[in-house]
Amino acid sequence: MEGIIRFNPPLLLAVTAMGTVQLFKFLHSWVRFGRPDFTRLVGTGGMPSSHAASVTALSTSVGLQAGWETPLFGATAFFSLVIMYDATGIRRAAGRQAQVLNRMLEELRDYHKLEPVRLKELLGHTPMEVFAGAAYGCLLAFLLNPRI
Repeated sequence: MEGIIRFNPPLLLAVTAMGTVQLFKFLHSWVRFGRPDFTRLVGTGGMPSSHAASVTALSTSVGLQAGWETPLFGATAFFSLVIMYDATGIRRAAGRQAQVLNRMLEELRDYHKLEPVRLKELLGHTPMEVFAGAAYGCLLAFLLNPRI
């Protein structure tokens, strides 16, 4: 583990950002509903976005380590923007479609013999969830990134 810490701070910070956000969502859900929901440790969706936190921590750390003008920072920043766009666009739309389909299946179940299969609805993020995750990832990178 020491080799990762010493030689790859961007990777460690990205994993730390993702892990701490998922832990926060797990603990928040436990407090809110009074029981642990272990799917929140690995599940998608919710406030804040762990994907946005991790890719922003990665990009910010790369910028701090390699320089803001380097091609490596450019590549990680672009990758981060694609991930965050996907979370608020495509994955969020898929979650909304799952909600509609689940509602339709519940109504049809009264008239037809259907298997009780429920689609996952919590897939994407609101722009605020992505912004909060990105802000956390950036802050974490600035606070914990080792100075060279």
